[in-house]
Amino acid sequence: MAKKKTAYVCTECGSDHSKWQGQCTDCGQWNTLQEFVVSSSKAPTRDARFEGYAGDTSSQGVQRLADINLNEVPRFTSGMAEFDRVLGGGLVPGSAILIGGHPGAGKSTLLLQTLCNLAAHMPVLYVTGEESLQQVAMRAQRLGLPLNDLQILSETNVERLTQLLQQHKPKIVVIDSIQVMHVEGIESAPGSVSQVRESAAYLTRFAKQTGTVLLLVGHVTKDGTLAGPKVLEHMIDCSIMLEGSGDSRYRVLRAIKNRFGAINELGVFAILDTGLKEVKNPSSIFLSRSDEPAAGSVVMVIWEGTRPLLVEIQALVDDSHFGNPKRVAVGLDQNRLNLLLAVLHRHGGVHLGDQDVYINVVGGVKVSETGADLALLLAALSSFRNQPLEQGLIVFGEVGLSGEIRPVPSGQERIKEAAKHGFTRAIVPKANAPRAPIPGMEVIAVDKLQEAIERL
Repeated sequence: MAKKKTAYVCTECGSDHSKWQGQCTDCGQWNTLQEFVVSSSKAPTRDARFEGYAGDTSSQGVQRLADINLNEVPRFTSGMAEFDRVLGGGLVPGSAILIGGHPGAGKSTLLLQTLCNLAAHMPVLYVTGEESLQQVAMRAQRLGLPLNDLQILSETNVERLTQLLQQHKPKIVVIDSIQVMHVEGIESAPGSVSQVRESAAYLTRFAKQTGTVLLLVGHVTKDGTLAGPKVLEHMIDCSIMLEGSGDSRYRVLRAIKNRFGAINELGVFAILDTGLKEVKNPSSIFLSRSDEPAAGSVVMVIWEGTRPLLVEIQALVDDSHFGNPKRVAVGLDQNRLNLLLAVLHRHGGVHLGDQDVYINVVGGVKVSETGADLALLLAALSSFRNQPLEQGLIVFGEVGLSGEIRPVPSGQERIKEAAKHGFTRAIVPKANAPRAPIPGMEVIAVDKLQEAIERL
């Protein structure tokens, strides 16, 4: 009888430890070690899983990079322009894509729509491990999707699944989800660190050897990060998150890792009775402003991936009734808010130390770039003075600690996008001022925070 060996794996960095301990010595995280049991005897097919992991097993030896034939792996569309945008232009044969999101975000719906539309043109397979075949069919019928061409399978054993894939040879395979898959020879339960890691490695190797597009559905933790070992994100080629709260009509698809395109690309979908519908012009859904101007509201232009996005930022400044004024930022970094308020006091002459400051980015958008600094301060100043800003004004620019207004990337493209939506006035960094006048747009270029305040 084979001897059993106990190992401990960190769920954050994937490092192995011989015994349990409170802190991982490699990444420094606490309470991340999980126990799993492995057998000391090797499984019959274990060695084969590690041969030719990144491609064809028939290696041709060392080659020059210029001699690699790229015509063998052409991209093909998924049928959704927003999905293709996030992927970097389409699906790449042999790629492994991990899609995560909170329960109810629409991961299974998005993939089911994609496969039902592609099934008429190529062989595809939807593998379900969490739902029954009847449940998937009921959802597809409710969404009004074509049902005649899509092939579906209920299987959780990786070895049996790959045998069926070799027989049917689909071009695209969806695994829903990777947490329920298991590999024979590993005694831990499905969803554990070892099973998720081995199942993903087995399926990824199969996809690269056969040129199959592999789409894996992954669960997320309470913090919103992908569940399972951290090494899972290193195995796959693309990591995509489908974001959006349960009470929102919109979902945002964001690329976190992409070996075939730009990261931080954004795709926006609307939730309808017929599933997820693409939003061709995302700026329009984030600019549903009232007809009357309101104090504390200003429109900024942020850059998401390869396109500009117009988003409204709102601020509420009110007298604090407690000794410690509140600083709340939704959609922005709260530490950045505290820093900018200090700059406003020192270089703008506006003291908000005794005021509660609330900042919100409309539409649930999360802004991580510093180009929203100037818009945040002008919105807070507008609310503090109870002085509405004009409706046709857009603002962007980074604010430095010495009060200077720094330029941001793709400044002229942002101004042109705002002009397309009918905005007539822009306060921008001096280095982002356009060389040629833009029809219908008055550009005010500033290089100091005090100058921007005076131009309001």
